[in-house]
Amino acid sequence: MKRVPLNKEVILDRIRIIERSFHKLTEFKDIGLEDFKSGENFAIAEHYLRRALEAVFDIGNHIISRIPGVRASSYKEIALILGRYNIVSEEFVRDKLVKMAGYRNRLVYFYSEVTEEEMYEIIQTELTDLEEFISRIKVLLENPEKYGFSLT
Repeated sequence: MKRVPLNKEVILDRIRIIERSFHKLTEFKDIGLEDFKSGENFAIAEHYLRRALEAVFDIGNHIISRIPGVRASSYKEIALILGRYNIVSEEFVRDKLVKMAGYRNRLVYFYSEVTEEEMYEIIQTELTDLEEFISRIKVLLENPEKYGFSLT
């Protein structure tokens, strides 16, 4: 069965969302926790992190929807399937992407439990995960045939 081509523009649009969100989030890296807690910083950071994670899993879902007979019923499953088909490394899936899926769900369903401190810690230590994901997807876009895909 032939795979439906990946829509390069859809993927690039989501990459741009991740990149914009990443740049907005990095603006908070140079401020202290107390400054982060003041004003609207936490709300702004939460917004951009949620957008970035949504875009990550939109890309993942778009990719796996092009694999015949493969469907995901959760964000964690999207992550696992991306690893199974070597779109991203199994190590990245295990160590990062599954956790990103869980945190996306936390931001959406348990938002009232997300603290300023944990958001600040993520900004300080975990943002490079977004860059790593983007770089892996760009490799896919540059060599789709290596993964059994084509582009429109």
